[in-house]
Amino acid sequence: MMKGTAGSKESSDCIITVTKQDHQEILIDSVVGAFFHDQIKLLIINTLKELKVENVKVEVIDRGALDSTIKARLITAIERMNAL
Repeated sequence: MMKGTAGSKESSDCIITVTKQDHQEILIDSVVGAFFHDQIKLLIINTLKELKVENVKVEVIDRGALDSTIKARLITAIERMNAL
């Protein structure tokens, strides 16, 4: 199974796991989800499109990370998945 992970569960960070599968799925667990769930999801969708990545499961455990941190963690997780 192709899988990549990046980040941590520390405050103001997130941990993202990306797994190759036959369809796209995004799961978000965020301490600020009530306010920013849709923004986080849109950031993930746009980054996947930008990188031309399809058919992956993205699992996010967010502890208040900034958009730039979420995007960097997602890119790193994808690179690690593809390196396997």
